[in-house]
Amino acid sequence: MKISDLQPKSEDFTFPKISYTEKPLVENKINTFLQVDQLEYIPNSEGSPSKLVFSGKTSYSNYVYFYSWEKLETPKNILSIAIDGEASGAYPEGFSIWKNFDLRTGNLINAKDLFQPNSIKIVENLIRKSIEKEVDDFIVQLKSDKNPSEEVLDQISIYEGCFTDFTLDGIEYYFAKDKIRFIAGRCSNHAMRALDELDSHVVEFPYKELEKYWSSYAKNLLSDSEKVDKTSFNNKLYKGKIDGKYPITVLIDKVYEDGSFSAKYWYDKNKKLIEWNGKLKGNHISIIENDYYSEETRQWIFKALVEADLQGNKIIGTWQDYKTKKYLKLELEEL
Repeated sequence: MKISDLQPKSEDFTFPKISYTEKPLVENKINTFLQVDQLEYIPNSEGSPSKLVFSGKTSYSNYVYFYSWEKLETPKNILSIAIDGEASGAYPEGFSIWKNFDLRTGNLINAKDLFQPNSIKIVENLIRKSIEKEVDDFIVQLKSDKNPSEEVLDQISIYEGCFTDFTLDGIEYYFAKDKIRFIAGRCSNHAMRALDELDSHVVEFPYKELEKYWSSYAKNLLSDSEKVDKTSFNNKLYKGKIDGKYPITVLIDKVYEDGSFSAKYWYDKNKKLIEWNGKLKGNHISIIENDYYSEETRQWIFKALVEADLQGNKIIGTWQDYKTKKYLKLELEEL
């Protein structure tokens, strides 16, 4: 497995592209996820991969630049990539993100899938307590100044109001050789960032320390086993057809606690991203596909409605044209 720069590379665009000749499906899934998720670009479609992020026309609503990437040292079954860049909105803001993939399947690794369901809150509390200790210790240090400046008083205010209740869904993480590192957002907003000496919070645990909390999926993943356990619906790629004759590909985004989720799909022929907004209840999926926003009625006009069921690794249901009310069969299978 090798990583090179996605072309055309430039000073403001250095983005990873995976090459895995032994497992072409894994290669395709990782590249598709990274490019659709971060660039809103479908691999091998027209134009430059950086076109939309450079023009501020993605869902970020900012101009986004990617400056570097790094492949991290991990256990055998895992690919962890660190990506650095900058989003230029009202304020330019540097960012770092980490993406972790299962090299046996090509799927993005969801943090929640790593832990037994009854252990998720325990792990979240371990992370929270570590962040709180770091913040509290720094507050004590700041308050030891008997004649604090205005700047120090502002710092104390930032840290006393720091948000620390992070969930596994709302935190970055990556795998190292013998430990896992979680990266939580900083205490300050953008305007106060210059005063925030702590910046992002890094919490790390040796794998052995979390052994009793790991799911069977995580145990096999970390022990170099080829056994792949079932994982959640989040961040999965599906391929199939509408009406038995229109091939499409679907990328599911994160599913929230209330079952709501978004997804992107495209017809394999014309390769243009279409947004879906859905709800997962049990194994049933309901999705709205919007057509356009009407300034006259000040509401979204529907294009289609999808009703489907998760059946193992398949999604089976109907895609209904909202105007004609015609039902077309929808059949998808997890890649």
